[in-house]
Amino acid sequence: MIPTPRLLLLVLLGAVPLAGAALVPPLRWLALVYVLAVIGLVLLDVIVTPRTELIEAERLNDTRLSLGAENLITVLLANRSPRALQITVRDEYPYQFPADRITLTGTLLPYDILEATYHVRPVQRGDYHFGDINLRYRSVLQTFVRQARYPATAAVRVYPNVLEVRKYDLLAQKGLLFELGLRQNRMHGVGTEFERLREYRPDDEFRRINWKATARRGKPVTVEYQTERSQYVVCALDTGRLMRPPIGELAKLDYVINTTLLLSYVALLKGDHVGLLTFADQVQSYLAPRSNRQQFYVMLETLYNVQFQPVEASYTHALSYLGVKHRRRSLVVIFTDLVTLDAARPLIASTARLARRHLPLVVTISDPNITRYVGQKPRLSDDVYQRATAEMLLAERQMVLDTLQRNGVLTLDVPADKLTISVINRYLELKTRGRL
Repeated sequence: MIPTPRLLLLVLLGAVPLAGAALVPPLRWLALVYVLAVIGLVLLDVIVTPRTELIEAERLNDTRLSLGAENLITVLLANRSPRALQITVRDEYPYQFPADRITLTGTLLPYDILEATYHVRPVQRGDYHFGDINLRYRSVLQTFVRQARYPATAAVRVYPNVLEVRKYDLLAQKGLLFELGLRQNRMHGVGTEFERLREYRPDDEFRRINWKATARRGKPVTVEYQTERSQYVVCALDTGRLMRPPIGELAKLDYVINTTLLLSYVALLKGDHVGLLTFADQVQSYLAPRSNRQQFYVMLETLYNVQFQPVEASYTHALSYLGVKHRRRSLVVIFTDLVTLDAARPLIASTARLARRHLPLVVTISDPNITRYVGQKPRLSDDVYQRATAEMLLAERQMVLDTLQRNGVLTLDVPADKLTISVINRYLELKTRGRL
């Protein structure tokens, strides 16, 4: 128990008659009666204030937290006493999560349940632990604060952002995918798989007319096709040193992992086969393309364990390995980063060879620091030097992208916050146009 300011004030007031007893001896009896009254008040408060055993606390949260997302944590408090309590709760969330010390307050009514909620935003994948739940509440007569510690230690894992997958599902069911920034990709008449017959329209192509159906119905009938299913998508992730620098709270590799997860989920929903390759100087993991739902969970577990490697990535080794393991034409999405033209020559050569059989798409995250320096107006001599350096780096980066495109390789260079949506939109566009 912790004394309140009210109790401390009452105790200090008892010193007045006690000090006066030095001049007026009978005041000592008054001081004694006063002290006994305060003790009695505290004892009465202890009796009428609900014991901590009458309060129950429990934490509710997903066992899989999402990287870089706001994850909801709920603390349930149950009051089995007839008294209303003003409570303060402090949950022991993992100290590695960047957040202020979270203190939750509220009124816990008699025989009621209170939900106290807060959010955590993990910035690194891995295993973590929640601690206990700490609770404080004032006594009925406001003479002390009762505190308790409820055992609630629990392990939790931080995975790639599965909350975005759930959000995609929810918006897809409501037909609101445009809220995510996804463009409409369903184009009737494009593709080779039959979808339906419908009445001819003036803007339809003549080659789309189904003459047998036209003869049966006595009027022009057009056939519509839909984009093909059972195509192949392979995500190749560079885990070398260039993917370690952070952009904001997350490292480049973590942005790429989140994007890969949602792209794979969307592709599986479209009926395509999805595979995964992670590499640095050597191939770290490879999942052959599959189209079943279990493939998503296998990829989730694989991406959870992907770690940085302080080495240069070997594109030659990785893409040669992929060419041997998987020969069927696929969209190969290569997530990496670019520095100089000389350093990118192995990437250019390897992707050019890959383009003979597959459709390679090189995805890079634009550097916000370079973009900021290029766009700012120089005021000092240092600013001029920084801007000139940034413009040189940006020009060399663009030269690498242009070289890749001339060799038949698709490219996508976008900011980190637009990476996921841009990659999925490009996949849907390529699929709609029949490029896969």
